[in-house]
Amino acid sequence: MKTRPVILVIVTLVIGFLLGMLTSAEIRSHRLKPVRVFYSEEKFREGMYQAIQPTDEQKVIIDQILDKYSKMNSDATSSFRKEFEARMEKFRTELDSNLTPEQITRLKELDAQRKEMFKSRRNRPGGDFHEGRPWHDSLRADTSRSSDIK
Repeated sequence: MKTRPVILVIVTLVIGFLLGMLTSAEIRSHRLKPVRVFYSEEKFREGMYQAIQPTDEQKVIIDQILDKYSKMNSDATSSFRKEFEARMEKFRTELDSNLTPEQITRLKELDAQRKEMFKSRRNRPGGDFHEGRPWHDSLRADTSRSSDIK
């Protein structure tokens, strides 16, 4: 008889925990949605069209402006990522020289977990904000294609 209330409380807590996680994820997604617009040239264009809703006459001029600034934004994002990657490589080199082998192993495991998390989010529909690579995953192979940088 006492097990039934305990099970009921545990089930209620689990349901509350899951609902809280889902609500938190949805709130974060909603708050970050405007930021996602600037991560790729295509998203930048789509976001601006959706916000502006230009007339056919305006589209000609706006297309020229969007072409210019979407390329600039893409280049700036690419440059930032390259610089950030270089700084993080220096950071890891300096940090690793002061860690024990066990600590380095734990960091590498954490890096692998993050890489897997970002990879799984990239494959999820609607996960465009998370398509950026984690700091430990170099952009060396993808820097020549601006459409890959989001």
